Amino acid sequence: MLVPFDQLPENSRVWVYQSNRALTVDELDFIKNTANIFLKQWTAHGSDLQAGLAIPYDRFLVIGLNESVHAASGCSIDASVRFIQDLEIKLDIVLLDKMNVTYRTKNTIEYIPLKDFRKKAQKKELNPDVIVFNNLVLDKREYESLWEVPATSSWHARYF
Repeated sequence: MLVPFDQLPENSRVWVYQSNRALTVDELDFIKNTANIFLKQWTAHGSDLQAGLAIPYDRFLVIGLNESVHAASGCSIDASVRFIQDLEIKLDIVLLDKMNVTYRTKNTIEYIPLKDFRKKAQKKELNPDVIVFNNLVLDKREYESLWEVPATSSWHARYF
């Protein structure tokens, strides 16, 4: 069952996928349309799941699931990963590579390999207070408060 992301409760589980590039208007429309179809029919053990999608900065996909209605199952999570993989193929984007870091400068959002982020941090090319996207957040509450934070407030701090 599709619901607006902002109407999901704070304890809703979230999955954050970062794109290797900004998405075009046409790609955003495609994602919204296909996500609407997927989320409307997303189930776990035959029960409808109450879920929503957010696309912040035109480059992150955030799927939220209200597990107080019905929890995800292994099969339903697998189905969502297949949905993301399908988007990767159809749009020629990278969403599942967790070995990259996304951070925000004053004017841009940068996406680089983790090893390059570590090198930039060690060489002091990045300020420890650079805003990073902590895609490991578990629920909507964490997403709203701990997703976009200074590197020193995230797991990224170990590189400074």
